[in-house]
Amino acid sequence: MLTEERKTELRDNYRRVLENIEEARLRRGGGDPVTLLAATKTVPEEEVLFLIRECGLTVCGENRQQEFTSKYNGVTGAGARMDFIGHLQTNKIRFVAGRAGLIHSLDSLRLASGLDARCRTLGAVQDVLIEINIGGEESKTGIDPAMFDEILSRMAEYRALRVRGIMTMAPKCEKNEDFRGYFKKSYQIYLDFLRKKPHNIGEGVLSMGMSDSYVTAVEEGSNMVRVGSAIFGARIYPAKG
Repeated sequence: MLTEERKTELRDNYRRVLENIEEARLRRGGGDPVTLLAATKTVPEEEVLFLIRECGLTVCGENRQQEFTSKYNGVTGAGARMDFIGHLQTNKIRFVAGRAGLIHSLDSLRLASGLDARCRTLGAVQDVLIEINIGGEESKTGIDPAMFDEILSRMAEYRALRVRGIMTMAPKCEKNEDFRGYFKKSYQIYLDFLRKKPHNIGEGVLSMGMSDSYVTAVEEGSNMVRVGSAIFGARIYPAKG
């Protein structure tokens, strides 16, 4: 059971992040509202539900299929959307496709084909983001930015998928300002996507910025940020037996 002290901490952290987002949005000159996605990896479900019910959280995101599955009913039952934000293995598609509000991590045509096949079976249309490896890091998933146009053009083959925009993870940087160059490049790719996107997808999504960089990301055009530790504190991983 959540203590009153923990509730106050969560409430204050959540409000502080929202305030920081709005201040950053105004510094960039206003424009599109910014969606705060709470990254809930390793976070107890009761804390997530508290933010949904008591603080107005509307979008959550999970990196791992197991946690996505275990929290899905509680989160959606409380009225929030559940996104999938981590690398999705093809053998886990059946647990996520047609359920996630948005899959942020489409990083290959093989994954696109598997998602499309599953969604056709379900009679569903799945919203996705193409993940861009903006720093060219071998340790990160995502496509080479130079391949974006080719991947986007191929997505027309997958009728059960709807590309809403792009997601990126910048490399680790020592200072917030060091993120700026990566976010500027990502924003230009996003603008190119908006010029080419089908007219039936609704509003575009640029998902970039996490706890260490979300303010800079919003200043550079992000309209969705994925924030975990700035809300919940440092992640606590279960001990390995």
